[in-house]
This record gives sequence, C-alpha cells and structure tokens, in this order.
Amino acid sequence: MLSIIVAIDENYGIGRKGDLLCHLPNDLKHFKEITSGHPVIMGRKTYMSLPRRPLPNRRNIVISQHANYAYEGAEMVSSIDEALQLVDPKEETFIIGGGSIYEQLMENADKLYITRIHHSWDDADTFFPRIETDTWCRVSCEEYESDERHAYSYSFEVWERL
Repeated sequence: MLSIIVAIDENYGIGRKGDLLCHLPNDLKHFKEITSGHPVIMGRKTYMSLPRRPLPNRRNIVISQHANYAYEGAEMVSSIDEALQLVDPKEETFIIGGGSIYEQLMENADKLYITRIHHSWDDADTFFPRIETDTWCRVSCEEYESDERHAYSYSFEVWERL
C-alpha cells in the first residue's frame, strides 16, 4: 500500500526556500508515529533537509538523478520505478516529499495523511497537488487549536482513494 504524508497550508503550499512552512511539534510527533517501522521514499532535497539523517526506525529510500550520490543508512535509486520495486506492495510505504515526488506519485497513492495548517503563506514556493473529492474521500479529521507551542491551528486528516 502506498501512502502519502504531508503538511499543507490552505492553498496547498508545502514549503518555501527549501524548508517547511512552519514548525508544528505535534505534526512532527504525528509523522514519526505514523511512519515508524515503515519504508519512506523521498527525493534527495527532502532527504538533505531532514534534521536527522537517515530517519531512524524506517527504511530510507532516496530518489536522485545523480546516481553517484551515496548516503549512509539510505538506499539510493535513480527513479520512482526503481524505488517502488524495492518495497513490498502489501506493506504500507510512505511518500514523504518533495513536491515533484508527490506530484508524480499522487495517482499511485492509496491513502493520504494530511496535516492541514489553517493558514496560508504568500511566499510558499512548493505545492501539493489538489485533492479531488471525486477521487478521494476524507475518512477522518482531528482538529487542533493554536496554543503556546503551535502558532497555527491545524487538522490531521486521512483520505482514502474511492
């Protein structure tokens, strides 16, 4: 099973200048809880943006056009097809970014784990594909208000392909 996990703003923005839009500690905790023990597939820029590489307790698969790159603890591949061949289709595998990888794999995904940040950034420069309700059904939504640790309210949503 192929799942996508991502945090998006109200305009589907996911990043700016190579970084996340904001820091939401509960989103990072949620990400860790959901992806731990599973393979994660990402692009090279996403891998390089991680504060801790490789992500612990996960099989890290990194897609790069530069076949000569090698990162300790990560499996390097040169294409999405090659990445998908490395994983068991029966096991939940997570696509964790970036924008180009999300766009290319959206039609292959079975499930979406969306953190929807209830704010929008005018300077967002990387975006997630639109979630079309004729293709996807939201099966759960947990809402959270902003607080002393979270500058913005947000929701954890799960979507399944129809």
